[in-house]
Amino acid sequence: MRRRYWCDRIARIAMVMSVTGLISSLGALIAVVLAKGWQALDWTMLVRLPSGSYYLTGEEGGILNAIVGSSLLAIGATLLALPLALPVALLLQPDYAGRTRVAGALRILLDSLWGVPSIVYGACGFALMVALGWRASLLAGIVTLAGVILPLMVRAMDEVLRAVPKPMKEAAYALGLTRWETMRFVVIRQALPALVTVVLLAFGRAIGDAASVLFTAGYTDNLPRSLFDPVASLPLAVFFLLNSPFPEVQRQAYAAATVLLVSVLVISGSARLLAHRLSRFVVR
Repeated sequence: MRRRYWCDRIARIAMVMSVTGLISSLGALIAVVLAKGWQALDWTMLVRLPSGSYYLTGEEGGILNAIVGSSLLAIGATLLALPLALPVALLLQPDYAGRTRVAGALRILLDSLWGVPSIVYGACGFALMVALGWRASLLAGIVTLAGVILPLMVRAMDEVLRAVPKPMKEAAYALGLTRWETMRFVVIRQALPALVTVVLLAFGRAIGDAASVLFTAGYTDNLPRSLFDPVASLPLAVFFLLNSPFPEVQRQAYAAATVLLVSVLVISGSARLLAHRLSRFVVR
């Protein structure tokens, strides 16, 4: 009895210490970035393009090119990955091929791709870009980023769709609905709040990735006028500015990092809020 009591106490202490460490790490990350970047952040920096001496002195221009570029890359990659991810996630359901060896192998493949570093995707995207005769561009960056977030979206959607209660699907089949009609009118509708959360989290993953767009999207001080123009991104702006030996330019890097961090936090918060609002239409 005494041994079980101490095991319970130790488990509780381990849980509290883990949660404390997690919250402390996130708080320290936010505090450091905000403390260093908030003073250099102003409205002018957000709405102006970099000028000639911006990366040397940090005194002129802003990061509008990186803000617009990251938004375009993340939106394009999410819109490209979503129509591919949802059908694959539906195929992995028990109603289709979810219990076959092919589905099992596909899940292992997706889990492996999920763990591949994004720089590898960047190298593959660069090889594809060279083979097609493209140069670094918005389109090449979108295609590469879509490859990065696609395994994440498929596996997350797979788990979300499998969480739909089985009796709901059985009731739909009993009413004469086909498998596709059951998926469309019951499963997807029931899982819609979680699916929206998955899409927004994938968008947040895409907007913060640097390695995959390093070779494929390029970098420019201007806004892209077409899909075949190079485009800047916030993670690369932070990288270039932070490499400067001048403290003024480094402060601009932390300001750009603040913009990126706040964007990700807003996206995560919006995902939770939207999922909560959509959950009102879910049958419990």
